[in-house]
Amino acid sequence: MRLTLFFLLSICITLPLAAQSIVPENTSAANTQNAQAVLDAMVQALGGDAWITMKSQSRQGHVAAFFQGKPSGSTTLFFEFHSWPGKDRIEYTKHRDIVQIYLDYKGWEVTYRGKKPLPSDQTDDFLRRRDHSIETALKSWRKDPRTLLLYEGQHLAARHLADQVTLISADNEAITILTDVQTHLPLRSSFEWRDPVYKDKNLDAEEYDDYHTVDGFPIPFTVTRFRNNEMVSQSYLDHAACNLHLEEGIFDPDSTEHSLRKE
Repeated sequence: MRLTLFFLLSICITLPLAAQSIVPENTSAANTQNAQAVLDAMVQALGGDAWITMKSQSRQGHVAAFFQGKPSGSTTLFFEFHSWPGKDRIEYTKHRDIVQIYLDYKGWEVTYRGKKPLPSDQTDDFLRRRDHSIETALKSWRKDPRTLLLYEGQHLAARHLADQVTLISADNEAITILTDVQTHLPLRSSFEWRDPVYKDKNLDAEEYDDYHTVDGFPIPFTVTRFRNNEMVSQSYLDHAACNLHLEEGIFDPDSTEHSLRKE
């Protein structure tokens, strides 16, 4: 009992005041160990150290948009390239002539007409999801000794029984992940953020399904995005690859602009 009280007092002393308000009363060393065990099992299911050190991925497929939870009736072909950390390129249409590049914390759209910064709300949305992704949670937050880990029991996610863990960063940001109790693969992740204009809280979530083994790693071929519990998009992969050699130039908006103008 004294050890538990000492642990709780240590958390209250070291956490920022804002973070203290979201720490549940039943936080304990055992709870932290349970959360860590769930995260460790998820890492092993994803590929272990090889997944942690993976530097790049590519995905090709179609994405369907939804409005007020209903499909818009069309899909868009996309080709996506990701390099950890902080480099992303998405090409749209079969001609791949509409390109979005996110480099560190800036975003551009590049076409044959030239390049221009993406609207700030679109850039913010992409970067916010990248900063709260499972990859960020496991490769960055999990390694930080200041991150608080909370095991929150078993819940249903996508009709599967799942273990729920929340990671709270040193900056008082939180990511909640649910993993399948049998496969230990992630089924759902979510995070809250405050709207900079209206100041209300929003909940962004992703659900992962239809896992395929690609280059030795399980990859979800269906990813569904939600905002405030309404479906906003669903992507279906046709092809994926891991640990590609990606030329630095593909993440350079100037080089991309030059290439598209030549075409």
